[in-house]
Amino acid sequence: MSDEDITLTAGDAEVSVRPGNGGRIGGLRIGGTELLRQGERYGCFPMVPWCGRIREGRFLDGATLRRMPLNAPPHAIHGTARDGAWRTARVTENEAVITYELTDPWPHTGRVTQIVALAEDALTLTVSVETYDDSFPAQIGWHPWFHRNLGGEDVRLDFTPAWQEERGDDHLPTGQRVDPRPGPWDDCFGMPDGVGVTLTWPGQLELAVTSREKWVVVYDEQAEAVCVEPQTGPPNGLNTHPRLVTPLEPLEATTTWSWRRL
Repeated sequence: MSDEDITLTAGDAEVSVRPGNGGRIGGLRIGGTELLRQGERYGCFPMVPWCGRIREGRFLDGATLRRMPLNAPPHAIHGTARDGAWRTARVTENEAVITYELTDPWPHTGRVTQIVALAEDALTLTVSVETYDDSFPAQIGWHPWFHRNLGGEDVRLDFTPAWQEERGDDHLPTGQRVDPRPGPWDDCFGMPDGVGVTLTWPGQLELAVTSREKWVVVYDEQAEAVCVEPQTGPPNGLNTHPRLVTPLEPLEATTTWSWRRL
């Protein structure tokens, strides 16, 4: 099938899916209000086969040292799938299934599948990575750009992480865990019971970002948007917390955004 944009609807919720632009969610409108920052680089894109930065673009794949292009010098950032064209496998009124074939510069062949499922009060995103050949380390995550302001007061973030990954001068975790510090953040947090972050636009909307995964990056250093990014491991995780994709066991992760009006 094609890589043309897809629109899903459920009640007064509408989601646009853009397979041709990195498999990203182009927009989420609730009652006519757009929650995601608009633009070719924004919306919400899947981070796969890694999340955040890889130190100097290098990671160990078994005993082999691999090098990824330095698209955020001196590091590689956010995977390769956001730069590729995905294809549509199946669409109904409120669900879309899109796929991406892993290719150069990633050294292994495989398929990434994203299921986008919309309900009247929730959006659920599920990504899986499967291999066509050897096992390899991988990560899955999402990078949404939520509007800081929907026309009233700025959004408020509420979450209770167990720890914060200490961030070095190179923007990567040092390996030390510290007590959570006040923002602004471009930081990774540990939530061992699962990710749970609530965004509240006072008087307008409350949205909960949840996932069974244990890691979330929060980025709120820009004036226009805030990012809440559930992921299967921390930045540089291909080196520090690799998850293995095998011929018998793909890697899969899910996040749900649920909302209610205030």
